[in-house]
Amino acid sequence: MRACEICGKHTSVGHNVSHANNRTKRRWLPNLQRVHAVVGGGVKRMVVCTRCIRSGRVKKTA
Repeated sequence: MRACEICGKHTSVGHNVSHANNRTKRRWLPNLQRVHAVVGGGVKRMVVCTRCIRSGRVKKTA
């Protein structure tokens, strides 16, 4: 299972519900991106969600 390495956000599950109230399984996928980030003075490739990137929790390399 892929998840954000910073906040732990991962896939959530639920149902599609039709007008007739028929239910089928579906998944909500987080918007995960592979980025090169500065971690502990070094550069590391990480899988993080876009919310962590926008909020500044991840320091991207140039």
